[in-house]
Amino acid sequence: MRIALVGRPNCGKSTLFNQVAGYKADTGNFHGTTVTFTESKVRVAGQVIDLVDLPGTYLMSGSNPAEAVAKEYLASRAVDAVVNVADASHLAQSLELTLELLTVNQPLVLALNMMDEALRMGLKVDGPGLSRALGVPVLPLVASKGRGVRGLFLSALEAAHQTPGARLTPAATPQARHIQAQELAAQFVAPGARTLTWRDWLDDALLHPLWGYAALLLILLAFFQTVYGIGRLLEPPLLALFDLLTVRLTAGLGAQGLILALVVGIFQGVSAGVAIVLPYLLPFLLGLGVLEDIGYLPRVAFLMDSLMHRIGLHGKAIVPFILGYGCNVPAVMSTRTLEEPRDRFIAAALATLVPCAARLSVVFGLVAFYLGPLAALGLYVFNLFVIALTGRILSSLLPEDTPGLILEIPPYRTPTLKAVFNKAWFRIREFVVEAWPTLIAGSAVLALMNFFRISFLLNWLAWPFTWLMGLPFETGVPLLFGILRKELSLVMLGQALGSMNFGAVMTPTQLFTFTVFVVFYVPCVATLLMLRRELGTKGMLWITLITVIVALAAALLARFGLGWWLG
Repeated sequence: MRIALVGRPNCGKSTLFNQVAGYKADTGNFHGTTVTFTESKVRVAGQVIDLVDLPGTYLMSGSNPAEAVAKEYLASRAVDAVVNVADASHLAQSLELTLELLTVNQPLVLALNMMDEALRMGLKVDGPGLSRALGVPVLPLVASKGRGVRGLFLSALEAAHQTPGARLTPAATPQARHIQAQELAAQFVAPGARTLTWRDWLDDALLHPLWGYAALLLILLAFFQTVYGIGRLLEPPLLALFDLLTVRLTAGLGAQGLILALVVGIFQGVSAGVAIVLPYLLPFLLGLGVLEDIGYLPRVAFLMDSLMHRIGLHGKAIVPFILGYGCNVPAVMSTRTLEEPRDRFIAAALATLVPCAARLSVVFGLVAFYLGPLAALGLYVFNLFVIALTGRILSSLLPEDTPGLILEIPPYRTPTLKAVFNKAWFRIREFVVEAWPTLIAGSAVLALMNFFRISFLLNWLAWPFTWLMGLPFETGVPLLFGILRKELSLVMLGQALGSMNFGAVMTPTQLFTFTVFVVFYVPCVATLLMLRRELGTKGMLWITLITVIVALAAALLARFGLGWWLG
């Protein structure tokens, strides 16, 4: 299945192509000319099609090289449907080309692009009337903002499977077709007062090629500051409450050795889920539900599409990354919305490298507290760099052709509390069912290991890694048990080194290196289980190996880079 895009220069045809192809395309040219056409694969309604962007042409009967290439391509290649992209704000000029295309023996769909500009100019286009007059489907489009894109391609796909009906007979000569186009425009385009809604103003800002990214940074900054503020407000009293309950539980059980250690370990697993994870995860998911229901997340995906394509993914894959800052479990779950197995694998692998709320405690407890907030910010910037580099490497190792993304931008809506809470509860329930039992079981195992004092063997097991990173021998146990729960890396570090004053027992380079490794290496057991569920055992093992390699490389870079910086 092949669909060709045809239109005048500056009609937004290439904008439409780039939005759905993600700036990933192959170019070709006919013998004897350097004028190129561009091709890419795009998924439409579950079917992969070849989308061709032909050179901008004013008339099919023109004699310049670009017009000759467009005409020759349609005459010599098997094209199942033609999408004629027209500038709705200057429709009369665009309809001259449309009249010529009516004579081409291929299904035709007319896309009235730049409808927002036409609206600003006070123009009202009667699309249904024009469709009846021409005898072809006519659809509104704002390619620069993704409006009407999905409907357009679905219509083109439908037209490709149908026999063309009766069409308007174009005039025989270019003077005559010019007049016919003017008459059609006069009949179906009515002047009116300029109108601009607040939604248009908002999209002009949020989807702007410069200010859109600035707005995105401000919105995400406010979002994370709110989540972090709520989490920091709830965590201390909850921890104090569970500490008090632990003291009373210990006093009630008495000195009963193994039984006491096991019960306390299980209780600590329960308290970790309530006091450490939920204070950050719950407001994160509530806020995410609000952004999603308002309609902002598709706009984030739209903004990030070209950037994500540079690391081999669609803008749609930004959602798992956003979720990853709360918890990697829902981040991996959200990759199921990606169509291609290759995209799901890369997105899941990169999402596990995003520092979740649990890793956040390590970053703030070690780097921000002892090295300063700028060092913590530098670690997050370094994290983004490593994720982008890893994505590029994985994309080159898995060079499967990924179809472009057709993303429809929904209108803004007012979110309802019921819908937001139901969505958050659905995601929290999955955490409670899948991740929380693992935290409890991990705490019980940790209690048994501490009781029988076999941590020395685990330190020897992790010694090759700790030695390479220049970390104390005793940090092996915290790193290994961090796989069960990332907060354990911070809690057990103090136990292993015999002091919670980490600045007194570790150098600044060691603190930073340890944190970098914790941020990148093997995700928690709950995330591993979710990886196995979504990608299978083989996919889970490959991602585990990738995270270890990335973590070790990043930690070594941090060790020697920071060591050189500090002299």
